[in-house]
Amino acid sequence: MQNLLPYNSFKIEAFSDDLIKIINIEQLLKLIKNKELEKSKYLILGGGSNILFTKDFKGIVLKNEIKGVSKIKEDEKNIWLKVASGENWSDFVDYCVENGWGGLENLSLIPGTAGAAPVQNIGAYGVEIKDRIETVEAIEIKTGKQKLFSKEECDFGYRDSIFKNKAKNNYFITFITLKLDKEPVLNTTYGDIKMFLEQQNIKNPTISDVSNAVKKIRKDKLPNPEFIGNAGSFFKNPIIDKKHFEVLINKYPDIKYYKDKNDNYKIAAGWLIENEGFKGFCQGNAAVHHKQALVLINNGNAKGIEIKNLAFKIIETINTKYGINLTPEVNIL
Repeated sequence: MQNLLPYNSFKIEAFSDDLIKIINIEQLLKLIKNKELEKSKYLILGGGSNILFTKDFKGIVLKNEIKGVSKIKEDEKNIWLKVASGENWSDFVDYCVENGWGGLENLSLIPGTAGAAPVQNIGAYGVEIKDRIETVEAIEIKTGKQKLFSKEECDFGYRDSIFKNKAKNNYFITFITLKLDKEPVLNTTYGDIKMFLEQQNIKNPTISDVSNAVKKIRKDKLPNPEFIGNAGSFFKNPIIDKKHFEVLINKYPDIKYYKDKNDNYKIAAGWLIENEGFKGFCQGNAAVHHKQALVLINNGNAKGIEIKNLAFKIIETINTKYGINLTPEVNIL
């Protein structure tokens, strides 16, 4: 039995039958060839920063620790980097910023691994990973065949991809290739980024300035999982149609929202949760963070089921009051 507490950012104690650290493709292919993964269930785990264990896992955990970053090609304007899926995402973004390669600076300090980035289509402060992904390399667990996914084949959506839906658990992502800019075009439209740059009197920001702004914002708003168990934003921001939005805006004129290009409205889930008085709310050893209502936390020795129950209490409350169904970003097992 393997205790999974060190391998999940919620710091939940749960056990698996075994845990195997995958450090290269050959090791994974050998497991597949020997039919080791046909004998029991398996779970692919990256940084463990987007998972909530509510029970023990009866099977093998494949911990992704494949490392490496290489330059594929470059021209005057761009550089293409191939990143191993087990690389720490935040460290990789720092590496790109230090080298002056733009495009990922708004995704600074997001926890997890590079391989998890396309699964979730991670995004923050106006940028999503799909904007930079060129290809995703993966191994089909059932056959051991290697597959190269184009951006289009990844079927990216809001915090979504083919790896989270149709192909869930079918593939072990090994590498991603990203196209970055040598002459970065900065995205500073997010209000808190603008405010940080103004406060620092930065009139001609660099990607390093934007990265520093994002890090400051995240550190101020989000608890550090090293000290407080959490998985960052627990819920997606729900998207509703114009008719539903008009009903809500009449009843709640201060509701926070963002209009998209399809004439739909993305509602700030954190506003909904906070408006219902959940910010700082505790239920047993689970709680809603006092600074950011989107974040559920392990207040000490919480069991996964306690956090799940709190999440579903919030979901039920928001659905009853606003007719909106909140969807967890976090993978609940």
